[in-house]
Amino acid sequence: MKVIELLRSDGVPSVSYEIVPPKRGGSVSEILEIIDQLMEYAPPFVDVTSHSAQVYYEEQQDGSWRRHIKRKRPGTLGLCAAIKGRFGIETVPHLLCKGFTREESEDALIELNYLGIQNVMALRGDDTGFKKQVGGDRTRNEYAVDLVRQISAMNSGHFLEDLIDAAPTEFCVGVAGYPEKHFEAPNRKWDIMNLKAKIDAGAEYITSQMFFDNSAFFAFEAQCREVGITVPIIPGLKVLTSKRQLQALPSRFYVQIPDELASEIENAKDADVPEIGIRWAVKQCDELLSAGFSNLHFYIIQTPEHVKQVVQTIRKRA
Repeated sequence: MKVIELLRSDGVPSVSYEIVPPKRGGSVSEILEIIDQLMEYAPPFVDVTSHSAQVYYEEQQDGSWRRHIKRKRPGTLGLCAAIKGRFGIETVPHLLCKGFTREESEDALIELNYLGIQNVMALRGDDTGFKKQVGGDRTRNEYAVDLVRQISAMNSGHFLEDLIDAAPTEFCVGVAGYPEKHFEAPNRKWDIMNLKAKIDAGAEYITSQMFFDNSAFFAFEAQCREVGITVPIIPGLKVLTSKRQLQALPSRFYVQIPDELASEIENAKDADVPEIGIRWAVKQCDELLSAGFSNLHFYIIQTPEHVKQVVQTIRKRA
């Protein structure tokens, strides 16, 4: 089924998750174990992130430096297929513009179509320093809206080459929204109009970047509706579990942590931080559910244990 068909509107909490593929050479068993632990809560779907090629340099004996390019976390498509085959739940692979040509994106989409995976998240991706050399007729999508347009074209039966009797795909496309504004956007209005362009291009739902201040999300959702965005907007959440994350999350994801939460964590013992993060996430969920947002999305980076405690609590109250 498509994500848009799985979203609930009856007030009963529906919680989806986002996981990260193992590093190159790592075991998939740990990821499958995470999903196994989450199956108790019947997630409607699971997002699997993608990572474009990265550049690193290795010093040579003669003092020069050799440039290497590789993907540190390959396997998004295979992991999606493994999860869907083993657990029978829908998966949402992330597709990126950065580091991939349009031809490579089309190939990935064709493979997903063969696997029966009908949901994708279209993202620009972070700049990793990898500049793919594109020559001849090979092109690349510069922005997520361009990737959405490519997928929409395939849904209409239009591929990069003229194919005889090409069968249209049926992808449901999600895109990212930023309650606190994308860090490269000059202002909130500009950012939201870019988001609307992705919806107008064919995206069917929005999953927000993580946030810790519900007022920022409510303001974001209201502004989206004001400009005519009518698709579902899924709140993205993260449980704070360590003091280190007070600096790491704002630095990596450009999010703000409310003074109240930051102060409580800073003044707490290390062992007490996860409980503080869980309480704060539960509070966020309660407010979001009360405001009519039945579908929540949790970002899981390492362990699902803290998220499980949040979901257990809100499910008991439902």
